Amino acid sequence: MNTTSNTSHLESPAGRLRRAGLRVTPLRLAMLEALAGPNRHLDADAAAAAARTRLGSVSTQAVYNALAALTEAGLLRRVQLRGGPACYEVRAGNSHPHAVCRVCGATADVDYAADQTPYLEPADARGYLIEEAQVVFWGVCPACRQVAAPKAGSER
Repeated sequence: MNTTSNTSHLESPAGRLRRAGLRVTPLRLAMLEALAGPNRHLDADAAAAAARTRLGSVSTQAVYNALAALTEAGLLRRVQLRGGPACYEVRAGNSHPHAVCRVCGATADVDYAADQTPYLEPADARGYLIEEAQVVFWGVCPACRQVAAPKAGSER
């Protein structure tokens, strides 16, 4: 597996593809651009919709193939949160926590507090070969809190 990451946010998507040894295709460019946009965590269906918006007709299988190639090359990270569909993100070069809204499912990257040490290595792996650790913070996003606030005030 190639562990190339997108350490340079200034590098173009085409440049990142070339550096990873991948052909530059319209679909791969569309995937990288969609995941660099405002919604940085997309499942395969949302990625396919974004690709179709940019390119027109694109097969679902082609989207899965592009996501797999980009993930294998280290340009995307596949994140599986709480049994839902896998999401993909471009922040692939480091392990970082996520905050997930329990109401709408919105997902955001968050960083560890500077003075806190995350627990990413188990004291006893019970025979497992640990490949990755994920930290997920569950709560309610600002948009859902704002929607719920007027309702809570009207119940008085």
